[in-house]
This record gives sequence, C-alpha cells and structure tokens, in this order.
Amino acid sequence: MLKKLRVALAVIFWVGITLLLLDFTGALHHYLGWMAKVQFLPAVLAVNVGVIVALALLTLIFGRVYCSVICPLGVFQDGISHIGTKKSKAQYKYKKELKWLRYGVWAVFVVVFILGIQAAVALLAPYSAYGRIVQNLFQPLYIWGNNALAWVTERIGTYTFYPQEVWLRSIPTFIIAVVTLVVIVVLSFKGGRTYCNSICPVGTTLSFLSRFSAFRPVIDTEKCKHCKACEHMCKAQCISISKEEQKIDYSRCVDCFNCIDSCKFGALKYRFAWGAAGKSAQNPSAEGRRAFIAGTALMAGTLAAKTASAQGKKTDGGLADILPKQAPERETPLTPPGSVSVKDFYRRCTACQLCVAECPNNVLRPSTDLEHIMQPEMSYEKGYCKADCTRCSEVCPTGAIRKITAQEKTQYHIGTAHVNRELCITETGTNCGKCAQMCPAGAILMVENGDMGNMRPTVSEEVCIGCGACEQYCPVRPISAITVNGKEVHV
Repeated sequence: MLKKLRVALAVIFWVGITLLLLDFTGALHHYLGWMAKVQFLPAVLAVNVGVIVALALLTLIFGRVYCSVICPLGVFQDGISHIGTKKSKAQYKYKKELKWLRYGVWAVFVVVFILGIQAAVALLAPYSAYGRIVQNLFQPLYIWGNNALAWVTERIGTYTFYPQEVWLRSIPTFIIAVVTLVVIVVLSFKGGRTYCNSICPVGTTLSFLSRFSAFRPVIDTEKCKHCKACEHMCKAQCISISKEEQKIDYSRCVDCFNCIDSCKFGALKYRFAWGAAGKSAQNPSAEGRRAFIAGTALMAGTLAAKTASAQGKKTDGGLADILPKQAPERETPLTPPGSVSVKDFYRRCTACQLCVAECPNNVLRPSTDLEHIMQPEMSYEKGYCKADCTRCSEVCPTGAIRKITAQEKTQYHIGTAHVNRELCITETGTNCGKCAQMCPAGAILMVENGDMGNMRPTVSEEVCIGCGACEQYCPVRPISAITVNGKEVHV
C-alpha cells in the first residue's frame, strides 16, 4: 500500500511539473505553479522559509521522500530504471557509497553557489536540469502536436487551437540538455539512482537529514532469510544482505518501498526507528553530523552575475525575403520587468527555463554567455515585451522575477532605447518614423532633421521603459537602427 501511494503521488507531481514546463498558454500555472515553488533549490533562492522548513521536516520524519515523489528528475530516473529492469531483466546489487564523487560534487556545488557561479549551479541542480530537458527537447514536440491540431481545426471551421512558432532559442543550452538527458538515461537504465545518489547535490544535502529520519525501512534480522530479493529491487543500491550483515544506507535510501514490496518473509518494515529503536539499523557517523552542519550553509549563500546576448532571426512573411535580425551588443543585459535589478535577477535565477517556455512573445531565451549560460535573457528579434503580459513574473518559482500586475509593469524601466544615427534611414533624408509609431510609452518623438527636410527619432530616456517595440519593428536589418540597452537597477 505504501508503494502504491508513493507511486501515485510521484506520478501526480511528475505529470504536473512536466505539463507546467510544456505549457505555452499560461493557463496551467494557476493550478500547477505551486509545484515549482516547492522544489528545493527554488525555495532556497526565494528564501521561502516555510517550504525549506517543511522539506527539512519531511526528510527528518519520513526520509528522502522528496527525491522519490516531489523531484521531477528523480521520478524520471525511476521511470527509466523501471524500463531498464524490464528490458534487460537485470537485478540491482549493493554498491558502496562513492564518497569521493558524492561529497566532491556537493562541495563544488556549495562553493559555486556561494561564489555566484550560476552556470555551474544550474548545471547540477536537478529541477533546473529537468526544466532544460523538457523545454529544449520535449516542448518542440508538444508544440508541433498543437500545430497539427490547429491545422486540422482550422479546416473544419473552428479555432480551438492556434499555431505556435517552434525555434531553437540557444544552441549551447540545447546541447547541454541533450547531454544531460543521455547521461540520466544511461545511468538510470542499469544503475537506477546512480545520478541521484552520486552526483545530485540536492540529494546529498537531504541525505544529511535522512540519516536521522524517524521513520525508515528496518530489517528484522530474525525473519530475514538472506534471499536478497530486497537488495535486487533496491534501485538506490543501498541495501546489503548477506550472512555477515544486513544493513541499509539511509543516506542513499529514497523510500521507494520496493524492498518492502519484494520481501516475502515480512522481514522489512517501514516503521518508527529513531533513537534506541534505530540502533539496530544504522547510526549516523560523526562525518554525517559535520556534513549536516555544512549542508545548512547551502541556504545562506549569495550569487553574483553578469550578462550576455543571444541571436535570433525574423522574416517579414511578405513577398520578398529579407535579412534576419540579429541581437545587438548590449552594454547591460535586459532582464524581465519584475526583476529588481540585473544582479538580483541572476543571483536568484536557477535557469529552469520555465519563464522561457511560457513567454508568448518569444522575448526570453537562454543566454549563450559562458558565465551565465542557460539563464534567461531578453532580446527583441522575434517580438517585444508587451505591456499587458506578466506571465514570466507569474511563473517564476524563485522570486528572480517578482509577481507584478500589468499596471505595476509600467513602473519597471528595464532599459533605454538608443538611436544609431549611422544606421537610421532618416539620416539619408527618408521619412520613416516606425519606431515612434510603435512605441507604447510615447517615449520616441520625431523632430526636424536639420537641413534634410525630414523628421528623425529622438528618445526621452525618462519615459522609455525598454519594452523593445521600437527595436523589433525597426525596418533596418540585420541590426536595428534603434536598440535597447539594459539598466542595472529597474526601480
């Protein structure tokens, strides 16, 4: 019964988070957005004390059920390992803890977290890794399916579905997502929870608490017949059954209950085993206590970040082909309205790609800069940040983008437009004014262009909010004659 309950909850969480990352309409966030906010690292970066304390208590009471129920990457590993054992009929066996790898990766994670090397943090964090896989590899398939339905419904006279553009937002991030998926699949197919228990820093952090868990699987040595059925079913490979010893490494146990379900002699029970009752199982070592103290330091780290730019392309959809637009070099990066500053945004962002997946205007995309690779940035080659859209602020689980209303959005000046006179076609005596026509804030005015006899644009920096409409609609290509440079502080 325990296993069935665990599997049901795990499926609910996995399906919910996957749909949240696939959805491009924003509709599902109102029902499923909380699932992203209860993930461990987003809760730490959002300083969500309630969630952090709840996850810590959950682990101290019930063990690492977070890894087997709430973490989408952990549940994904379970699915792959289930397929692997069915296909190859392989059986697991006990393996000693790879301390050098496990704690080495964790130590690196803590250091880069505190130093603010966000690319490494995002690379190792399980929720961020799963978000990249879904957004880069699965969402295009999801959108193609939607577009097929849109084509069908359009021809029968209904518009229940509408087509959505599929495009590659960042080649480096796409490659990282592919490599991550391959590593996870290979390790899980035959090794079960190898990634979870040897590489994942969140799993290691929670393992410091799970050693002390009140409830845990406990072996009754009198009933045990040494058949090793539990050992062969343990995908965490943390159960050792022999005539010399019967032990469970609780730092690696994720409470999947496969062992209890497999024991035909009733020798394994999930029961209260704290204090004296737990001595027959396994006691935490002094090393574990020191690691637990060090683990709490993970929640007090600070991050720092810098910027990058991305490239994209656009066509006019008319009768003639035109050069695709390219991202200009920006002195300061553009981060979404709702982020207090560039520094604060990159300090909190986990690069989970949720905002990128949800952006309806194709403004957000992963950075290609090495220092902040995979973290979102704004660019206006395919669209601009519309005044009535606040979706990214609604879905962000870490507080990197604070939740704002459409009215509050106008108070965030994320950047300022600048006119490049060498590129602007008004300097040749041609009348244009497209940027002024499209500016929703009225920050661009057309003034007399000296002896040219025409009008040229000028930007009121106090009024400009940096939405990028002028840059997006500028007819000059490949680099727009008017471009937006970000502001370090937005409010």
